[in-house]
Amino acid sequence: MSARSIRRGAPWSDRAVDVLIYAILIVTSIVTLYPFLNVLAISLNDSTDSVRGGITIFPREFTLENYKVIFNYDTIATGFRNSLLRTLAGTVMGLISASMIAYTLARRDFQGRRFVSAYLAVTMYVTAGLIPFYILIRDLNMMNTFAVYVLPGIVSAFNVFVVRSFMDGIPYEVQESAKIDGANDFTIYWRIILPMTKPALATIGLFLAVGQWNTWFDTYLYNGSSEHLTTLQYELVKVLQSTTNNSGDYRSQNFIQSMSTVSPDSVKMAITIFVSVPILLVYPFLQRYFVKGLTLGSVKG
Repeated sequence: MSARSIRRGAPWSDRAVDVLIYAILIVTSIVTLYPFLNVLAISLNDSTDSVRGGITIFPREFTLENYKVIFNYDTIATGFRNSLLRTLAGTVMGLISASMIAYTLARRDFQGRRFVSAYLAVTMYVTAGLIPFYILIRDLNMMNTFAVYVLPGIVSAFNVFVVRSFMDGIPYEVQESAKIDGANDFTIYWRIILPMTKPALATIGLFLAVGQWNTWFDTYLYNGSSEHLTTLQYELVKVLQSTTNNSGDYRSQNFIQSMSTVSPDSVKMAITIFVSVPILLVYPFLQRYFVKGLTLGSVKG
């Protein structure tokens, strides 16, 4: 008997609950999708026509002029390259560090696991603040370097605990069996434990990638004077400021000329879509791991 036939024979109260759940899901989907589709429609609509309002989820007068304005900004290509590099490097190094520390803390024969876990937990709630951190970065000679994008955040206590919670669910007998077969610790970690923790790694990998991709404030603090180290988000923040103030940017004559043909609101919508697309393209490949990894990690933690 199918699930549908069972629901048909269910009491009216159960069917009413089903209808209510579906109604809530439909409303939630509409509320979630409509703002994004509306922003996409405005970004693809002629800016002069957009001023009239009334655009829903489809553009009235299709155009790519709003996106051309963004690409006319001279340093967008450099910012995109640096953002892509920092996202890849930060995600890979963050995954390796979190998984290695988690593997160590998940081992029963590690005597200092309680102390290290407590120490990491404290770092989640206690920080020195922005000014001491800035002084530390300066004293480490990381100002105006690409390393400042990756090294300061290479270890995250939250990510370590998520992966460790997942590894705690792996029977320890698996490692003991591998040791009997002659495998060393690194072989066990690389060939046995890591493949079994894909859901947890996909979960924190998505967190790391989104965080690295969306960050711009560290560029402003540490690399603001180095154009070759600029990031996409930082450049787009400057574009937003230029469109809001109607001032353009003295380094980009193409940008100033392009801004005379579009409205600031249309450019803002195009920027929003431009920075969202890369994450939207990555998420579907990780979605099947994401829910499982986050759920299991929270339950076992």
